[in-house]
Amino acid sequence: MRRVSNPSLGTQLFVLQMVIVLLAVGGTATVWAQHTRRQLDDQYRQRALAIAQSVAGLPEVREAFKFPKPEVLLQPIAAGVQRATGADYVVIANRDQIRYAHPNTALIGQRLSTDGSEVLETGQTWTGFQTGTLGRSVRGKAPIFDEAGQVIGLTSVGVLEQTVADQLGSALPPLIWTVLAVLVAGSLAAALIAQRVRRQTFGLEPREIAALLEQREGVLHGVKEGVLALDLTGRVTLANDAARELLDLSADAVGQDLAEMPLSGRVRDVLGGDDPGEDRIVLHQGRVLVLNRTPVSVRGQHRGWVVTFRDRTELVRLSRELDDASTTTDALRAQAHEFANRMHTVVGLLELGEHETAVRYITQTTEAYSQFAQGIRERVADPTLAALLLAKSAEAAERGASLVVAEESRVDDLEDPRDAVLVVGNLVANAIDALEGTGGVVEVLVRTDDAGLHVRVRDSGPGITPDLAEEVFREGFTTKIAHSGARGLGLALTRQTCLRRGGWVRLHNADGAVFTALLPAAEVRR
Repeated sequence: MRRVSNPSLGTQLFVLQMVIVLLAVGGTATVWAQHTRRQLDDQYRQRALAIAQSVAGLPEVREAFKFPKPEVLLQPIAAGVQRATGADYVVIANRDQIRYAHPNTALIGQRLSTDGSEVLETGQTWTGFQTGTLGRSVRGKAPIFDEAGQVIGLTSVGVLEQTVADQLGSALPPLIWTVLAVLVAGSLAAALIAQRVRRQTFGLEPREIAALLEQREGVLHGVKEGVLALDLTGRVTLANDAARELLDLSADAVGQDLAEMPLSGRVRDVLGGDDPGEDRIVLHQGRVLVLNRTPVSVRGQHRGWVVTFRDRTELVRLSRELDDASTTTDALRAQAHEFANRMHTVVGLLELGEHETAVRYITQTTEAYSQFAQGIRERVADPTLAALLLAKSAEAAERGASLVVAEESRVDDLEDPRDAVLVVGNLVANAIDALEGTGGVVEVLVRTDDAGLHVRVRDSGPGITPDLAEEVFREGFTTKIAHSGARGLGLALTRQTCLRRGGWVRLHNADGAVFTALLPAAEVRR
């Protein structure tokens, strides 16, 4: 059996709107017809009552009741009033409800077909619907009084229900034309709306839109990279799971403004476009993130931005480990180079027969290196930090500079030296970089007390201008002309580490750049 395809979205919208229009127009027309019918009923009741009261008040009618045969005088009066007013009948009866006037003369002298005792007994008028010999009609009844004020009869004037219906029917053509005009206008509007909706949905059917939505949700929440969408006002319109995790956003982040979100100034600047560019590196709660902000256009109109996040924390950690390994390799290479030079010198002295001089040279060289290493070990008890300073000393020598550990340095064993190695290593590496090619001196002071680890690193370079004193700690900032994406993170990581432990890092100039930092001890942080 052939399967009937589902109607399109446009067809469904058109049919639905036409049903609504038909219900609205039909309901309105029905209410209008009922209201008009009630108005006509009220109008004809009042009209019938007014005619009945007029007839009952005629002196000729009262005088006719005194004659032996009142019907001879009353029938012509009733017939004349009926013709003049357009009423369907005018009936006059005495107190015994015997007709004296009726459109059907054969019924004169007979009793009324409807009860008129209420009017005769109370002397009050009455209006309403009743069914008589001529059919159902709206009628009005009025009592006839004599000179003494006594009720001597009644007048009943009626308009047949068919006459009222004919009157209502004459008012229907304008209503019908109005209904048709509304239907035509409604169908055109429904067609335009359906076409517009189809254009806005790119001709996709509901099931296709649902499938695209499911695919979009699956892709967005399945990718490892964070995706955040912003509208033109800077309000978040979309955030996938990775973006919420990387930025530590709440589940109701969608709909919030950037200013309302718990973000650092640097992250907010990149998201808001105040810090434009590609592959912007930011630090957020211990993570190294790379952000890219791309404008979004739909049919040539700018609609907002999409920001992607890449977590490079692990990559940066591996890069730093590689840098440390490279530093160690450079130090070993420098030592090997220096050792080779010394061996060549010793061999030359031996070939010249200067045996005592060779022995003295070897002794002095060994004692100098041992004294330098021993000096560091005496001042820095923690082996990890001491090894770092020895490696940095060799690196500085390889690059034409010298590293000096201040005499007042005193460091006990550290419970967890990782943060200390990060801070000291970054500050020393930054100082060595500042002396690139100038052959200056880097002085390092490390000292522990009850407050924690105090660090001071001074280089003999040109220093840093005051306007960059805070800028150097911003992630991504570097003074090097050529730099990779990993540049500009050392000082930012240093400050973040110090702040995370409740400490600080500062910069001032004193015959070069001087960095000071404090890493509070664990018991101080608690």
